Amino acid sequence: MSQITGAQAIVKCLMEEGVSTIFGYPGGAVIDLYDELMSSPQLTHVLVRHEQAAVHAADGYARVTGEVGVALLTSGPGATNGVTGIATAYMDSIPIVILTGQVPTPLIGNDAFQEVDIVGITRPCTKHNYLVNNRNDLVETIREAFYVAKTGRPGPVLVDLPKDIIKADIDFEDRKPIRLQSYQPTYEPHMGQIDKACRLIMEARKPVLYVGGGVILSNASEELRELALKLDIPVTMTLMGLGSFPGSHDLSMGMLGMHGTYTANMAVAECDLLISVGARFDDRVTGKLDTFATNAKIIHVDIDPTSISKNVSVDVPIVSDCRKALTALNNWFNNRQDISIEDEKSKHQQWFEQIKRWQQQHPLTYIEEGEKIKPQYVVEMLDKLTDGEAIVATEVGQHQMWAAQFYQFNSPRRFLTSGGLGTMGYGLPAAIGAKMARPDKVCIDIAGDASIQMNIQEIATAMQYKCPVKVAILNNRFLGMVRQWQELFYEKRYASTTMDFAPDFVALAKAYGAVGLRATRKSEVEDVIREALAVDTFVLMDFEISREEGVFPMVPAGKSTTEMLLV
Repeated sequence: MSQITGAQAIVKCLMEEGVSTIFGYPGGAVIDLYDELMSSPQLTHVLVRHEQAAVHAADGYARVTGEVGVALLTSGPGATNGVTGIATAYMDSIPIVILTGQVPTPLIGNDAFQEVDIVGITRPCTKHNYLVNNRNDLVETIREAFYVAKTGRPGPVLVDLPKDIIKADIDFEDRKPIRLQSYQPTYEPHMGQIDKACRLIMEARKPVLYVGGGVILSNASEELRELALKLDIPVTMTLMGLGSFPGSHDLSMGMLGMHGTYTANMAVAECDLLISVGARFDDRVTGKLDTFATNAKIIHVDIDPTSISKNVSVDVPIVSDCRKALTALNNWFNNRQDISIEDEKSKHQQWFEQIKRWQQQHPLTYIEEGEKIKPQYVVEMLDKLTDGEAIVATEVGQHQMWAAQFYQFNSPRRFLTSGGLGTMGYGLPAAIGAKMARPDKVCIDIAGDASIQMNIQEIATAMQYKCPVKVAILNNRFLGMVRQWQELFYEKRYASTTMDFAPDFVALAKAYGAVGLRATRKSEVEDVIREALAVDTFVLMDFEISREEGVFPMVPAGKSTTEMLLV
């Protein structure tokens, strides 16, 4: 045991956890911790331009690596500016640790300068949070925060650090195994439930695998692929699950739900067995609840027991890590000598024929209009010119759905988007975090002209750290998704959705020292993307798209997922 300052102890804890990159913004409450970071060459600190961006960047870093992302914010407004990023990570179950500064412990509760109860504020949107009010608890709390963030159903954990605790001399104890009496996630599936699930799979003639972000978070993509291919079960993915199964595979039906494919929504409606893995049956997937998958028995695998039968009653609940549950399902079939896998596959032949008919009748498509730039075409060209291998982040809006529909995600941890909270301004800082984590990959932020302006100041961060993110703005001079609803349901009364004044994005990029490119005609799109990919610096591409293009299919609010509006 050795005695060091609280700041030194925090840095040592970060290094213990294998942290290499921290995203943050300094202030008086954390100045001693920042001073200590200067003495630690193993830790890279990335100075963002807004605290919300620090948390989004840590989130993007976590999504592509599977490791815990770290954000460091000062007290008061520094901490509150990070709340949107924390809520974003919470809704999507992303493991991050947020370290916030706090006024000295004697001043807590006295309305001191830049004091705010960030623990109280973030209690509803963190997996757990802590206020360290005893210096002897500091090291144990930091270690526990990382453990909680990455185990079970992952999520953000906040640690509030009073200034006097950061400055204090403390004993740095050796690391011990962490075991929390009140927190013991269930990782192993109950084999009785696995047996029930497999027998339902054998009985099914029209099965569907419905998979979500839990498959990616548990690194279970290979096990999912094995099960789907073993039994020829078609797969549909949530927005958060894209990439968990290859989007270009014959068994993939693409995304389901409000803006999902016709095939996926019809298949879920008519299947006789729905195998849900790592998904939570949210409203954007189910549509009108009492018409969702009414013909199906439902198996639900999730590590969070509170998610099972929360929105939709299920027949076989399996509380388990997704990877371990899928492994158990695969082993059940592999170890049964009395079962012919080919016979099991043959049971689904008529089902496949029906799925093929749906795909042929209503593929994802759009209407071309001469030299007008269609946003779907831009996404298709991004997919083609990156060989489908880029890491793609998005903001939130129409462009997000076009990215989900028309970029073929064939690998996990390649698609970064705010699914649960729907946070505009997420994509650019998340892409920066992703590029910091994976400098070997092309990182693209597909954005709208409205969303990009939420955190556009982070171009400065990218330029300072030589982070060559590429941004593709699908520019329709509207708040596009809201405008689409106004067109369809409010008689084209475009209340406060017209972006009558917008910056010259190309000039703005150049003002930051970055590259700015523009396409106004379809024939210019490919050349602009090729030029952007060819240069090793930050590039902002401004595509002036067809202004009133819509995202289809679309399930109107309150309707069944079979009541889709088509192109």
